[in-house]
Amino acid sequence: MKAVFVNDIISELVFSASRSSGPGGQNVNKVNTKITIRWNVALSTILSPQQKEKLLQKLSVKLTVDGELILHAQDKRTQLQNKESALEKLEGLLLLAFYQPKARKTSKPSKAAKRKRLDSKKKHAEKKQWRKAID
Repeated sequence: MKAVFVNDIISELVFSASRSSGPGGQNVNKVNTKITIRWNVALSTILSPQQKEKLLQKLSVKLTVDGELILHAQDKRTQLQNKESALEKLEGLLLLAFYQPKARKTSKPSKAAKRKRLDSKKKHAEKKQWRKAID
């Protein structure tokens, strides 16, 4: 399944700014630097039905009842920096949601590995034989 990137869905994102509790001293009390991104995954027109299903399943903990993803960023001093930070968070979530681990290829142990394993078993058995009481 093809991954979705932020650049693909940027038109569906809704940005809003509000006052944050991040760094900035008195600036925090005056300027709206906190950025909130809202994206309704369930109503997305860009995603295919399979992609929607996968996102709704993988991000179910982070979605609202309506299927809306809400992300906040407030740790930077400016709106622009927080917007970039929020977009990076969204990008990371999308990458995690669409990540598919590689299938493991089964392999047989080599002849040398088999021989080494058997040799160690023989040595161990021989060591045990020496510990037995003599009749």
